[in-house]
Amino acid sequence: MKIRRVVAGTGADGKARVLSDGAAPRSVEFTTLPGHAAALLWATEAADTVGAAAPGQRDRTGEAGFAPTAGGTRVMMVSFPPDAVMMRADFDAAAFGAEAGRLVPGLAETFEPDHPGMHTTDSIDYDIVLEGEITLELDDGVQVLLRRHDVAVQHGNRHAWRNLGDKPATMLFVLVGTRRAG
Repeated sequence: MKIRRVVAGTGADGKARVLSDGAAPRSVEFTTLPGHAAALLWATEAADTVGAAAPGQRDRTGEAGFAPTAGGTRVMMVSFPPDAVMMRADFDAAAFGAEAGRLVPGLAETFEPDHPGMHTTDSIDYDIVLEGEITLELDDGVQVLLRRHDVAVQHGNRHAWRNLGDKPATMLFVLVGTRRAG
């Protein structure tokens, strides 16, 4: 994924400034699932702060997992190829799982091996469809079709994303880490 990321913050003089402007530094494209790509655009932790010379202005994307801990946030973009790509005879689910573990640590571990695509994170997620159509599947089998600019808000629930169409879908995800009750 080629995504321009502009980061603005406050300089030591107290004035707003562009801290960086360039390609998102943590962008991955899967070889085991052509058309599947992800970019971690920014990550914060609970103790981060804002303001002049604040440590929270530090770019954590290179060290952070793709799922936040309580109080942390993650912003990521993901492209989903049509599900038909995974239904090909030559698709190697084990190789895909291993690649996901390397490329999207922290998130890959939330996926259920016996239920492809199903996962649960300890976060409130704001999920925005940027391009295409995608289906949100819940653990009771309910499926909700989302189209361009539709938004789903999830509260730590078990779910999967299914691209049942014939074109790629691209989504922007904002995850806010929380603590799970009970």
